[in-house]
Amino acid sequence: MSATATEQNTQVRIATIGSVDDGKSTLIGRLLHDSKGIFEDQLSAVSKASRRYGDGSFNLALLTDGLRAEREQGITIDVAYRYFATPKRSFVLADTPGHAQFTRNMVTGASVSDIAIVLVDARHGVVEQTRRHVSIAALLGVSHLILAVNKMDLVEWSESAFDEVVTDVAEILTTLESSVPLHAIPICATDGQNVVEKSVEASWYQGPSVLDLLETLDVAPVPTVGARLAVQWTLREHGGSDYRGYAGRLEGGVLRVGDAVTVHPKGNTSVVTGLTRAGSPTEIAVPGDAIAIELADDLDVGKFDVIVASAAVQPLDATNIVADVCWLVDTELKVGDSLIVRHPSGEAHGKVARILHRLDLDTLKNSSTDTLVLNDIARVAIQLKTPLVVDAYNSNRVGGSAIAIDPVTNATIGALMVVGQEDDRSLTPTKKASSTTTSPKKGVRGFVKDFFTLKVNEEF
Repeated sequence: MSATATEQNTQVRIATIGSVDDGKSTLIGRLLHDSKGIFEDQLSAVSKASRRYGDGSFNLALLTDGLRAEREQGITIDVAYRYFATPKRSFVLADTPGHAQFTRNMVTGASVSDIAIVLVDARHGVVEQTRRHVSIAALLGVSHLILAVNKMDLVEWSESAFDEVVTDVAEILTTLESSVPLHAIPICATDGQNVVEKSVEASWYQGPSVLDLLETLDVAPVPTVGARLAVQWTLREHGGSDYRGYAGRLEGGVLRVGDAVTVHPKGNTSVVTGLTRAGSPTEIAVPGDAIAIELADDLDVGKFDVIVASAAVQPLDATNIVADVCWLVDTELKVGDSLIVRHPSGEAHGKVARILHRLDLDTLKNSSTDTLVLNDIARVAIQLKTPLVVDAYNSNRVGGSAIAIDPVTNATIGALMVVGQEDDRSLTPTKKASSTTTSPKKGVRGFVKDFFTLKVNEEF
């Protein structure tokens, strides 16, 4: 796969990450301003807010910091989304908070992003929150990591200061054994140097600006698993029709009419006899398509079942999973604690069987622990009462992502990235399913609830 933009990824989702006051909101404001993505009334509102909440100078950070508390404190608290487009691409920008206590909001924004832009203040270099955010971005499997070394004007555009930050961040990724590509750019977000236009101060830097890089990086996922569809609904037609379609969003690979498929977790097999997309028949469907699948046999297929191409690597029907977790609440997690795992293939009650290790953000090494606290990044083993149909997160973001829910309060307490099964941590893929032997008719489940959409996105 080339490192240039393709027709298939003309919309790119971006998250700005990093520590407090490193310039994340200002960078987004500058991108919007210099790419002509701000309306006159928005500029007028920001100008008034700048006079009220600042020293009177035009503050581009207020374009995304819209909450009263954010403007009064000069910080980002919640994730703010902004949209803009250039002739080459359209962008969805997520401005995530830098404070440690709002790490859960950062996870939310970065979990659905293709590219993460990590901001680092050139004066202070890499700090603990920088290490935490880079680690989470690598864990979530972003396609690219752009290192924007900000406030270079305050260190007189020192090349040595820039190189020191780049070396420190590269060492973090190396220690984590992450393969995420790193692209480093010296910038000054306040006056826009190397953001949209090239800097006149950094003659030693010959690379692209931030926008130039965003327009050319390839974020198209490389398929590593075959086609799979988590069933959201069973479609029927009134008036005596025998039509029965299993609706959902296709992930992982291409599916064609005539393909043999396996239904997990039951293991029944059949053949695709029809595909419908946007109300019209089609012979082929690609990842991301919302489709309905018709099968040759009347199988027992309902919500949360997963239809998988038989020629593909099959997912795990797991009751004991190992997952990397970002712990999102103040309540401690201990071995034996109960939780609910919510996944595209269903919900399962379970308990924490083991805490394998926790990532020490000072040394970036794994350490043993008996409990997890707010913002910890760790690996846990969870025993489930009913099986879930899962993939390893680093091979399929959708099939490998889940959230942990408190069974008492129903609050989201953790973001999970599945590594494998407790009894198979080597992550050896399961064998391909045997081809088409159809199963006897078993009827179809009745009414089911609405399907939830979940994206929370690689092993550290």
